[in-house]
Amino acid sequence: MSARSSQTGFLSAEELVNSPGVPSAARRRKGTVAVIECIEDIPCNPCETSCRAEAIAVGEDITNLPHLDEDKCIGCQTCVPICPGQAIFLVDESLPDARAAVTLPYEFLPLPGEGETVTALDRAGTPLGDALVTAVRKTERMDQTAVITIEVPREWSMQARAFKLKR
Repeated sequence: MSARSSQTGFLSAEELVNSPGVPSAARRRKGTVAVIECIEDIPCNPCETSCRAEAIAVGEDITNLPHLDEDKCIGCQTCVPICPGQAIFLVDESLPDARAAVTLPYEFLPLPGEGETVTALDRAGTPLGDALVTAVRKTERMDQTAVITIEVPREWSMQARAFKLKR
């Protein structure tokens, strides 16, 4: 863990700039793509083994950081609930009206409902503002992790990484 995140407990935007799992802004504007916010050299590779599009590569040494081939990623969501560190999100900046969709893992109850307004939070847990829940996905195969999609202003797409219910 870098000095910055070990002091704060969360990743900074600066730490993610050169991460091999973060897609380019141009790719995010084309449609849904994975954003892998893993900067830890730990033995882990479920993202690689679960990716049917072969867009995520960890390699033979499973302590390597996951690399995203942004051109291969189809935004299928398979990697989101499988990551034990909850470090994978999907971002789609192609929505109209300067909006973006952020898909994230969620392991709390109660689950939000589609159409519900929640408060988007950044990595530090600081409120960004209102977000609209547009999809809630939970299957038995996903174990205890639901996958929730929220719609936010496009400028929050690389900041919104959690939410809290308003109810």
